[in-house]
Amino acid sequence: MAIREGKCVICSAPSGAGKTTIVHYLLRHVPELSFSVSATSRPMRPKEKDGVDYHFLSQEEFEGRIAADAFVEWEEVYPGRYYGTLRSEVERIWASGKDIIFDVDVVGGLHLKERFGPQALAIFIEPPSLEVLAERLLQRGTETAETLRVRVDKATHEMETAERFDAVVVNHDLDQACAEARALVSNFLRE
Repeated sequence: MAIREGKCVICSAPSGAGKTTIVHYLLRHVPELSFSVSATSRPMRPKEKDGVDYHFLSQEEFEGRIAADAFVEWEEVYPGRYYGTLRSEVERIWASGKDIIFDVDVVGGLHLKERFGPQALAIFIEPPSLEVLAERLLQRGTETAETLRVRVDKATHEMETAERFDAVVVNHDLDQACAEARALVSNFLRE
């Protein structure tokens, strides 16, 4: 049986911009969407579940799947830390008759946009400023001074790619950003 190829919504942002919160909102309010669980080689954090938050793979397993062409897209985000979208996830969601929503970093989002072309709506979630982003990351309580600096430096470069996405949603006010993202997605799925 051939799989119906559906549409894709790609949400990307610098870490701390609110992308995951907006993706969860869209999943609750746009019933046509189903979440694509990314794969990663990073260790599982407390409260995370394999197959729900990520497909957790060892570095060797991840590299083996790269060699087997099991990914639609993948990248080494930090040395030894891989992230990617398994082909099996895309096939699973489309086989269920749903459209896909991806919660991926900026490089992954651009790779998916390139891969799926007009089948995809790529949304860049932008923080109001780098200062606000740094404050949000600090409030998480998971960053050291060094990891915060790395994330903010990375965000500076990621924000320069915003114009390569189909739409930019500035997350100054979360309710407004969610509503704006929902309108963009609903219009795209109706096209």
